[in-house]
Amino acid sequence: MDVNTELFLGDNRYELTRIADASVDLIVTSPPYADQRKETYGGVSPDTYVAWFLPISQELLRVLKPTGTFILNIKERVVNGERSTYVMELIIEMRKQGWLWTEEFIWHKKNCYPGKWPNRFRDAWERLLQFNKTKQFSMYQESVMVPMGGWAKNRLQNLSETDKIRDTSKAGSGFGKNISNWIGRDMAYPTNVLHLATECGNKNHSAAFPEELPAWFIKLFTKEYDTVMDPFMGSGTTIYAANKLKRNSIGIEIVSDYFYAVKKEITVEPEYEIAINQ
Repeated sequence: MDVNTELFLGDNRYELTRIADASVDLIVTSPPYADQRKETYGGVSPDTYVAWFLPISQELLRVLKPTGTFILNIKERVVNGERSTYVMELIIEMRKQGWLWTEEFIWHKKNCYPGKWPNRFRDAWERLLQFNKTKQFSMYQESVMVPMGGWAKNRLQNLSETDKIRDTSKAGSGFGKNISNWIGRDMAYPTNVLHLATECGNKNHSAAFPEELPAWFIKLFTKEYDTVMDPFMGSGTTIYAANKLKRNSIGIEIVSDYFYAVKKEITVEPEYEIAINQ
């Protein structure tokens, strides 16, 4: 069974209207940040960012399945010496739209180079906000488990009497604080901090993220032949990751150079069925 890839060239505020209701299992995207990449995307100021993004997020809410997930890669910027609040304002307004803000992941950029400002240090992380339509969304946690290593053995050396008898957690966290439950296990569930290197200048794009980033969320929230969408496709990282993991995919990109570069790269793989809309 071949996977299907659909690529749309144009403004996603229009192109999204061509996508059927409740047809997408996972949306992973990184839109232009406030007032960034002006030469490429025209720039959106922090003061107008929320109003600009809300019509897009409304369409994303429509096309996402009730069991689906939306992962939004975004970060604040500094304006006149202080942090802008536009990301927090966006979260609040999206909740009013009907989104549930269910989780927040942090992308730690392992290879972030240093910088110097008079009142702060360089950011080495970005947000990955998780939104859902309902509390009952698809999630495959076992697909992203990590090696246990020596953590459990070391932890047991200082295990308190309380930990030895506490078996369940009020938060519903499975093994609770009884660390002895982890003995004999080779794998553990990861944290919500992802340690990945950046790929600056990758694929002739000024803001390409590493393929491992969307791939991790694709494995966590979808199964084979589910549909993954990136409405700000850029260099196509999400689309490539989806194809490699045997997921159907939809990409939308307004910059023609990026669009045709992805189209050229995707079409060299004969096992993919391509529907190009331009």
